[in-house]
Amino acid sequence: MKLDSRLLLELPVLAAVIDAGSFVKAGKALGLSQSAVSRAVQRLEEKLGTRLMDRNPKTLRLTESGRQFCAEVVPLLARLEEAAQETAQAAAAVRGKLRLNVDPTFARLVLIPRLQSFLDAHPDLHIELVIREEVGDLISDGFDAALRFAEPRHSSLITRRILQVCVLTCAAPAYLQRRGRPRLPTDLAKDRHDCLLFRDPASGVPFPWEFHQGKKVITVPVSGRLIISDPATYLEACLAGVGIAQVFDLGTEPLRESGGLVDLFPAWSDERFPLNVYYPSRHFVPARLRTFLDFVASIGAGVSTSD
Repeated sequence: MKLDSRLLLELPVLAAVIDAGSFVKAGKALGLSQSAVSRAVQRLEEKLGTRLMDRNPKTLRLTESGRQFCAEVVPLLARLEEAAQETAQAAAAVRGKLRLNVDPTFARLVLIPRLQSFLDAHPDLHIELVIREEVGDLISDGFDAALRFAEPRHSSLITRRILQVCVLTCAAPAYLQRRGRPRLPTDLAKDRHDCLLFRDPASGVPFPWEFHQGKKVITVPVSGRLIISDPATYLEACLAGVGIAQVFDLGTEPLRESGGLVDLFPAWSDERFPLNVYYPSRHFVPARLRTFLDFVASIGAGVSTSD
């Protein structure tokens, strides 16, 4: 006999009748009328081609076929219920493995220095960080989520903005001693300052240099002889005095506080760059992923503007 999906709907009704000992009590337990319970059992009998219960107004008992059938099926139903409960509990618990595709800049400058506190708070959670430039195919690559700095480009995935960071234009003291400090963003082009260019992994060309002051936005055609695609190398080149760089405020606070980096244009630092998380489905997001995303959002609280 081919398995009918309706069979799966009627089996719990049969199990409830057996437990309760009557159609009326089973109906109350399931929130159904007595007639609805009776019809469900009748449909099951018609599908199986055999009578499962002998019933009259005073007596309800299983037939021999009914006893054999229930001896096989009722334990399976109980195990299915146990499995559903175990799965629901696991989904609500912060445990298991979280496999994340993470932006290199975010991983190195923001996440890693703060990750130990999150691991300490969730000792049953294991995290695998795969550092990549591109999101790729989350499902086929086996990722729970991807975190990226950039405006959303992946329409097939669920996107959630976690936080936003400020874009600062910085230089090392060694560079300023050698070339002097520009007073305005336009001085970068006028005085032909050495600017470190960072290649956009999506387009393959360097990011343009924008400067935001409230609603005012200007783009400066900067020049530079060095194009870099690795964020760690980009920052190190700036610290070494090779050139001026545009960096995120979040993650570079210690360098700026120690004087290793100098914020050149504080009045032109209103540009915001978003960190988005991508995941395959908005439904049934595991607790371990929800908790991690809340942790990431808390990193930027009070530092960046989230929306």
